Amino acid sequence: MDKAELRHKLQNCLLAIPSEQRDEKSRKACQNLVSTSQFQSASTVMMYLSLLHEVDTSEAILHAWQLGKTVVVPKISWQQRHMIAVQINSLETGFSTGASGLRNPIAGLPMPFEEIDLVVTPAVGFDRKGNRLGRGSSYYDRFFANEELKAARCGFAFAEQIVESIPVTELDEPVDFLVTDEGVIYFKGPRKAGTQ
Repeated sequence: MDKAELRHKLQNCLLAIPSEQRDEKSRKACQNLVSTSQFQSASTVMMYLSLLHEVDTSEAILHAWQLGKTVVVPKISWQQRHMIAVQINSLETGFSTGASGLRNPIAGLPMPFEEIDLVVTPAVGFDRKGNRLGRGSSYYDRFFANEELKAARCGFAFAEQIVESIPVTELDEPVDFLVTDEGVIYFKGPRKAGTQ
């Protein structure tokens, strides 16, 4: 199965999860995330602003703020086809919403790559080797390829999004561990936030 077919299959699988079940699964996934040593030890956590059918990250973001952590999210430049991490202090205001439902920060202090300790990344699917199947625009692959980024890379998904194998190219960047509503899977052995 090629990437496009797999993406279509997984997107349909996500859409089939009832909203009440999605809320409960999101809560469990966030609890699993915040209990990892990588999250606990990180000073600056890069989260993402969830689309409707994805794991809702808001509980983990609120927990990070309660612990005094800095939270950054992707700010997408559609023209330049890249993203930067910017700090946010609210989930309510300061965003524009695109046609896809993606919230993009309007402002926000850019965060240098080397100051990010943990990157929590979405994807349409993950396999058990840490490979991720993104939405097809390669924003996270390009972000992860930056040599100044030393952060631990965490995939974040529902258990239904784990597949046996994802086709990869040399430009695809894997994650170090995967957190779902059912638990945590380490691919390279746990590493502390901010270390190689």
